[in-house]
Amino acid sequence: MNRINRSEFLIKPFLKRSNYRASYQLIITIIPIISLWLLVSKIVYSPLFQITKGLLLIPIIILLTLLSSRTFSLMHDCGHNSLFEKRSLNKLFGFFLGLLNGIPHKPWANDHAFHHRNNGNWEVYKGPVDVLSLEDYESLNKREKIIYKISRHWLMLFPGGFFYLVIKARLGLILIIFNFIKSLIKESFNKIKKRNFLELLKIESRIKPPFSDYRDNFDELFDLIANNLIVISGWIIMCKWLGTIFFLTFYSLILTFSAAIFICIFFIQHNFENAYASSTKNWEIVDGAIYGSSNLDIPNWLNWFLADISFHSIHHLSERIPNYNLRACHKANLHLLQKSKVLKLSDFPNCFKYIIWDSQKENLVPIN
Repeated sequence: MNRINRSEFLIKPFLKRSNYRASYQLIITIIPIISLWLLVSKIVYSPLFQITKGLLLIPIIILLTLLSSRTFSLMHDCGHNSLFEKRSLNKLFGFFLGLLNGIPHKPWANDHAFHHRNNGNWEVYKGPVDVLSLEDYESLNKREKIIYKISRHWLMLFPGGFFYLVIKARLGLILIIFNFIKSLIKESFNKIKKRNFLELLKIESRIKPPFSDYRDNFDELFDLIANNLIVISGWIIMCKWLGTIFFLTFYSLILTFSAAIFICIFFIQHNFENAYASSTKNWEIVDGAIYGSSNLDIPNWLNWFLADISFHSIHHLSERIPNYNLRACHKANLHLLQKSKVLKLSDFPNCFKYIIWDSQKENLVPIN
């Protein structure tokens, strides 16, 4: 493959952010979400037959799922400090958008930044499903290989999506509280035993990371706690408004399908045939952006719900490009992206075969 320098790309004119465009994007996303939930309440309390209610709710589930995916994409822009002009606004609205999907924004953004710093280096970053090297996979026994295949099958997008948005942050908070109390008791006992009573007043770091993206970091810890408190309070209010069983079922379906969509998109944009999959020694970040990120040839209406993340090579060349400039930047540099991967919807299923990294040949290979 021909190596292209980043300086050859026309990037600078597309870095300009606009508070007006960012605000407009939020308004045309949030207002439909609020309107649809109000419509849901009307349907729930209407005297219609149950079967009629169910049929009316199906298109609403679809729309709310797609809008939820869009809020995640806009949150993603906030994480890159690329939606609004000021960092403070990106932090504020990133936190707010994280509430809508129940995901703490700060820990997610930091974890995602690691992906951008190492995209294409499969020795460091193993992709969204933690891909094994060919050597590691071949060292597994038969049972472990079966579990590996099943756990990375495309059908696992749905239970994986449910865990990612509904369970993970709540479990993270529970484990952090447990580890905090456990370490507090242990430290207090040791200090009392040594008669260091003044040491009991010092608050030291006792947070153990239960997941890779919840670290021993005050900003991330605050975001995790605040997100959980507001999200769970919101769930309680919604349960009282719409009924506990109905809301939890309805909302869980939306989050599950929404998470399945963006996990799928993230996966196929990095796991595909002939994807750039280098070792650290030979890795080059620009090659990782151009050849290690696929661009999606999908309908414009679907691109809208994904906030144009389909133009992924350009996004990886510069994550500071706002989503509302990505398409134009992609077109301006199309002559340099001729060899980057383009996927159609019909190509998506084939991507899920590429879940093994051959470290010798430096490429992704289909599982046998």
